[in-house]
Amino acid sequence: MTKADIVDEIAKATGLTKIETKAVVDGVFSSIISSVATGKRIELRGFGVFKSKSRKPRMARNPKSGDLVPLEQRFVPLFKPSPEFVTKVNDSMKNKPAEPEAL
Repeated sequence: MTKADIVDEIAKATGLTKIETKAVVDGVFSSIISSVATGKRIELRGFGVFKSKSRKPRMARNPKSGDLVPLEQRFVPLFKPSPEFVTKVNDSMKNKPAEPEAL
């Protein structure tokens, strides 16, 4: 599902135009990104938590050459789904036939 698909679904459900809905969806995503980028934790009850986590500096290996490469401290965005979200996904996927894995 793409952002355009999400906009279409919300527009149909709310009666808003696609332009209005796109502005709202873009605003929500932008707000989440800017908040997590400044170190804030966003908790959406029944959906999940967005936050950032620090990764320590370390030595990595270039897979092509095998050379050691120093990696500086970095921050990565994380999403942890709520228990309700996980339960809903598990319940709906149990009734769905398994899809073949892509090669």
